[in-house]
Amino acid sequence: MTGGYLALGAVGLSFVYGILRFINFAQGDFLTFGAYSALLLNVGLGLPLIPSVLFGFVATAALSVALELTLWRPMRTRGATGLQLILAAIGLAFVIRYGIQFVAGPEIHSFRANVTTGLSLGGGVRIGRTILITSLVAYAVLIATALALRYTNLGKQLRALADNLDLAETTGFDTRRLIVIVWAVGGGLAGLAGAMYALSTGAFNPQFGFALLLPLFAAVLLGGVGNPYGAIVGGVILGLAQEWSTLFVGGEWKPVVIFGVLILTLILRPNGVFGSAGRV
Repeated sequence: MTGGYLALGAVGLSFVYGILRFINFAQGDFLTFGAYSALLLNVGLGLPLIPSVLFGFVATAALSVALELTLWRPMRTRGATGLQLILAAIGLAFVIRYGIQFVAGPEIHSFRANVTTGLSLGGGVRIGRTILITSLVAYAVLIATALALRYTNLGKQLRALADNLDLAETTGFDTRRLIVIVWAVGGGLAGLAGAMYALSTGAFNPQFGFALLLPLFAAVLLGGVGNPYGAIVGGVILGLAQEWSTLFVGGEWKPVVIFGVLILTLILRPNGVFGSAGRV
């Protein structure tokens, strides 16, 4: 079930790198921001889960756009180097993470939801109702995102932008607007992923997004850097491998499984499943 959340979080990370050649080290903390934004409405204001999770999507998308307009775009305009952008992203990650911890506290939090109620799938297999619903929603959003990228005019423009930013500018694309949209979609999906992941686990703290950062990078590398379709597939593959591994080894081996699959794949296909030579 983890694959859907990893894929949602990895899409924005991959797309931003594909267009701007910028590694957003704050992506994991976008997941945390989405989870705590949803928690604010669900626990703080007593609203139902659905509008709370949707608010997590909207709030993180708004944060992502605000950062593009006030931080990333001005830095690019002034000719900031890749290293300067990376350092700014790392600093931003700390600001978001510990800002949330300052406001909400370091303790474990949980949504007002029953994550213990299970459904029987037959053969003695049971799955939590909340986990099942959030997983289905995550995969539905992933499918909708993939279809939108493939068939809508906006999706085609975004893919063209990822293929060649300079060419897109010379052919009349409004690249500034499209980059804002990329940040909005990528941030929103990360916030949605964080809210649903936190909901499915039942307990979380402000550090959980940081713990997911390396798996997000692994999903991007596995699928092919800069390829949003690859990020979706990479996240799903890693999530399935991680969960299926618990049938044979303990849960503490999940990180080993993730990076073992990644290393094996990169040995066989150095540019990832959907990557092409020269993109990295």
